[in-house]
Amino acid sequence: MFGGGACSRGARMKRRDVALFGGATVATVWATGAIAQRSGPVRRIGALSSSGFGPLRAPVFSELEKLGWVEGRNIHIEERLHRGDPDTMRAYAAELVRLSPDVILAFSPVEAKAFQQETSTIPVVFAVGVDPVSQGVVDSFAHPGRNVTGCSTYDFSMGGKWVQSLKEIAPNIKRIGIIFNPQTAPYMQSIVHSVESAADPLHLRILAIPVLDDVELHQAIISLAQEPDNAMIVPPDIFLGTKTQAIISLAAQYRLPAIYSASIIPNLGGLIAYGPDFSDNFRRAAKLIDRILNGAKPADLPVEQPNKFQMVINLKTAKALGLTVPAMLLAQADEVIELAW
Repeated sequence: MFGGGACSRGARMKRRDVALFGGATVATVWATGAIAQRSGPVRRIGALSSSGFGPLRAPVFSELEKLGWVEGRNIHIEERLHRGDPDTMRAYAAELVRLSPDVILAFSPVEAKAFQQETSTIPVVFAVGVDPVSQGVVDSFAHPGRNVTGCSTYDFSMGGKWVQSLKEIAPNIKRIGIIFNPQTAPYMQSIVHSVESAADPLHLRILAIPVLDDVELHQAIISLAQEPDNAMIVPPDIFLGTKTQAIISLAAQYRLPAIYSASIIPNLGGLIAYGPDFSDNFRRAAKLIDRILNGAKPADLPVEQPNKFQMVINLKTAKALGLTVPAMLLAQADEVIELAW
């Protein structure tokens, strides 16, 4: 899931969602090259995400600065926010390509694929990747073969961890609903399969619930909560990522145990999460951007595999749901949240 509701909103500019990573320079300045600089030519980086990169700007900036790229001096980063809407995503991808940046930072392979429909030459780096091969974004992890590379974050085996953790924290559950938008999570069949494989030995029933808009999302959560002994998995999905706070609120309101795929979610009030360390991914994405700005081709840069995962548990949310977190699960947690959010 990604780009949560807590991410900062982009500045409104000519009725468009535009967020500048730094400074107030806009497209017209790109065209004239009138960006203030202290040394060297300014390199241009476009960025596209669902809800803004929010706190993930920090690891991008810090890593780029370590590598000698400083906003306002020799790089300029401009972001577009598509809010999980496929049409808006495609429109902003086309707009950023028209600006002819040196490299583009895409939040996920879904955005990367939108860029591939517009350009086969501008390099694209995705930071949070789910199965980019099956999505047709790269030829293989070792040999991307096109103008896109990036960092893979989710392994389908994670489905087993989600099921096991839910069963431990809510031992009475009998059914687990996995909610997703097929338009923004085209890889979901593989995730559902991994979840079902893990659920069978535990005698749990898996309900795959596709949703296309806010109304269907709300109805799906309420429907799940109306039956006793149900729980929910919120998988990686850029549409769901734009609805993070609404999902957390509905799960709390209807007392529905839920596990999330982004480790930041319990900090916002979610019950439990198991997922990648996004900060690490963005640091690695920044290193890939550096290599491209120094002449490397995306086709020659292997897609990086996930290497850091985190489990985070919110004890306050567990208490509100009437759940007691077992000691063994607490021992596995990288972070335990005990205070109010």
